[in-house]
Amino acid sequence: TTGGIIETFRLSKAHILCAAPTGRAAKRMAEATGMEAKTIHRLLEFKPPLGYQRNSSNLLEGDVLILDECSMIDISLMYNLLKAIPNGMRLIMVGDTDQLPSVGAGNVLSDIIASGMVPVVKLTRIFRQALDSRIVMNAHKINQGKAIDRSNSKDSDFFHLDKQKPEEALEKILDLVSTRLPSYYHVDPIRDIQVLTPMQRGVVGTINLNMMLQQRLNPSTKEAPKPSIQRSGTEYRLHDKVMQIKNDYDREVFNGDIGTITEVNTDDQELTITFDGREVSYEKSDLSAVVLAYATTIHKAQGSEYPIVVLPFMMTHFVMLQRNLLYTAVTRAKKALVLIGEQKAISYAIRNQKQLERNTQLAERLGMLETN
Repeated sequence: TTGGIIETFRLSKAHILCAAPTGRAAKRMAEATGMEAKTIHRLLEFKPPLGYQRNSSNLLEGDVLILDECSMIDISLMYNLLKAIPNGMRLIMVGDTDQLPSVGAGNVLSDIIASGMVPVVKLTRIFRQALDSRIVMNAHKINQGKAIDRSNSKDSDFFHLDKQKPEEALEKILDLVSTRLPSYYHVDPIRDIQVLTPMQRGVVGTINLNMMLQQRLNPSTKEAPKPSIQRSGTEYRLHDKVMQIKNDYDREVFNGDIGTITEVNTDDQELTITFDGREVSYEKSDLSAVVLAYATTIHKAQGSEYPIVVLPFMMTHFVMLQRNLLYTAVTRAKKALVLIGEQKAISYAIRNQKQLERNTQLAERLGMLETN
């Protein structure tokens, strides 16, 4: 989608800017389009404590700004972005309103569409090459409130394994991630497989899953100990898969960035994490912003894609089971998705469209612009 838009403007020799809300979304955008893509914060040259260096007094330069993953943009970020856009620059927003809304306040993309004040193009056609993908077909079924196709065949890219108890689901996850999926797809279990789950707590929440998956995928034994640093109940081992969970503008690592621990200095209690080939040093006190990332929440995965996704979905996560959560999780997988859990939980999520109401009044206020 974004690539086609860019090609159109390239023909007219337009100066194009590309941006997305998160580092991983910007990286995906760059890979898909061949264009440089920045986070919105980086585009606006955010520098704490000074704030955004691009603003109404120092406008962006270019002809077209294309934003991807716009459902993730909150009201504050959008406000600061719009202030920096000069008259005459075209703004094109690409996003999926059926995914989870922004973590921060607002429902910007949905409200802009609902206002009727901007031209909107909605893509509804499934192209022929995607018709063979049960990931794509089931994502559309979920979005339409229909039951998914749960028939498992060897050549499929979507599998459902019915497990009634979280403990059973946990054992199956450990087996799939450590042995069966790497063997079948010839992939690296740490790099290419991502476990996504609705919540942090519980048997199949991120905390327990990360501890168990660390033992399976990156074990440390008496016979073969790995250097590590302990902090707040978490052991950070050499070769662990980790995620940054707070924006760190000094280090230029951002919320959702995934890396690997490539060096551990136990004497100085420091370690090095490599993010996409770039080494970043951390002291022990900095590790509050770093978590193990063998498993992560679906919310944290928004804006990312993974070759293989393993998705536990149980009634123990009842409070989180919503259609947009399941839809967001399923659409993170590129090559294969394994959905593990209760049919009751899946059916409940597909039916449940209730969300915390976001009474922003933005759509109404935008609609008033025409009358004023």
